[in-house]
Amino acid sequence: MALTTEQLINRLKVPTSRIRAVLDTDTFNEIDDQFAVVYSLLSKEKLQMEAFYAAPFYNELSNGPKDGMEKSFDELQRILEIMGVRESVPSYRGSEAYLPDPSTPVESEAARNLVERAMASTADDPLYVISIGAITNVASALLMEPEIIDKIVVVWLGGHALHWKDTKEFNLKQDLHASRIVFDSGVPLVLIPCKGVASHLSTSLSEIRDYVKDSGPIGEYLYETYKNCREDHYAYSRVIWDISAIAYLVQSDWLPSTLVHSPMISEDFRWSFDSNRHFIRYVHDLKRDDIFKDLFTKMRLAANK
Repeated sequence: MALTTEQLINRLKVPTSRIRAVLDTDTFNEIDDQFAVVYSLLSKEKLQMEAFYAAPFYNELSNGPKDGMEKSFDELQRILEIMGVRESVPSYRGSEAYLPDPSTPVESEAARNLVERAMASTADDPLYVISIGAITNVASALLMEPEIIDKIVVVWLGGHALHWKDTKEFNLKQDLHASRIVFDSGVPLVLIPCKGVASHLSTSLSEIRDYVKDSGPIGEYLYETYKNCREDHYAYSRVIWDISAIAYLVQSDWLPSTLVHSPMISEDFRWSFDSNRHFIRYVHDLKRDDIFKDLFTKMRLAANK
């Protein structure tokens, strides 16, 4: 099925009320997913988190996509336990491999659960699918049940800015088939690029020590995670990209956006454009200080309850 242009534009309006959401995350891949999971759970005024999905990844921290997914699932469990919601908010294992071709989904608990939750939703109350890793689980769900495009909105941190020389970004390039499926499917999509946009979300160990470390057990955990990511923190900062996808749903004014035609991805990971294609919402800037202030404040308030 395909949404009309009017339906798509209406679905891509920034949400103003509390929404239902799931988070798809390669939690062990970096140190930023942990911050995003915590941020999502602390933003109850805007987000009703219904489930978390472990996404695959493959780099020096794993021996393959399956191992990356399993490590992400375990890390996700640790964070939910510290936050005291492991029993109340379910988490699911995701894909053990990337898509083998453009038409074959990868079976997983996560993809099946996403289909079930999406099909139980309505066009008037869509499920927001926040993805901050390789988008394999989401693409698999779209292949399993194409009708869910009328029942979900995808918010994805993936690729680089549309003006960038290439889009060889980790989330996007891991699974080219999945990335293309999401851009080609016509699903309502909010794209948050990494370099050129989310790359502004840089912070330092000093800042994390001052504003996160004393925010209860989870603050200590995030501080230790940040500290252990590098031996020498002198004049060093690190990007916490993934909180951008949560921040967009918390306060969209912090992430200015516009409608653009859905781009295409070449074999050598470059953007190309066709004005006949459907619209997506494209975030082109963000207010770094407002986003971190909101996260730090929520962590401190939660610790002092």
